[in-house]
Amino acid sequence: MKMEDGKLLPEQCEEILGILKARFEQNMNRHKGLEWAKVQAKLESNAEKLWSLNEMERTGGEPDVIEYDKEADVYIFCDCSAESPKGRRSVCYDRDALESRKKHKPQNSAMDMAADMGIEILTEEQYRKLQKLGHFDTKTSSWVQTPENIRKLGGALFCDRRYDTVFVYHNGAESYYAARGFRGLLRV
Repeated sequence: MKMEDGKLLPEQCEEILGILKARFEQNMNRHKGLEWAKVQAKLESNAEKLWSLNEMERTGGEPDVIEYDKEADVYIFCDCSAESPKGRRSVCYDRDALESRKKHKPQNSAMDMAADMGIEILTEEQYRKLQKLGHFDTKTSSWVQTPENIRKLGGALFCDRRYDTVFVYHNGAESYYAARGFRGLLRV
């Protein structure tokens, strides 16, 4: 779907912009006071970011604008799919965890996938902020950025929403489950 240089074809640009515009207009509660025309102008001048948003969409993330940083003049997009994006599940936390598995390795790691897509994995704080905009991961869970001291000991963190509460948990970084993926964030 992507061209060799990481940019989308003109018809792909038009398609993803249409999807993003429709989602933006259907979910104004996520970005009160923002105008689509300004968001679109930013996207049209940044092919790499548009490619990353297309990757977020392609893997089931349903990205949408959740914030605008006035000082930096940056729109912040986040995966807003109800559950952890389907195309990014069954992955361990990072490359070290992937390489540490002797048997039954997952196909990829969350940190590698995010880097390949040009996005960041949410921090726990960003995850909790997203949950104020809706109810996400009520049946799935999502890896979140893990503090170095926890990661050095072999662990990694993930979050979900159960009982109308956001929980943060831990697991071995090499673990992977069909219902755990990751949510991404992109600054444009």
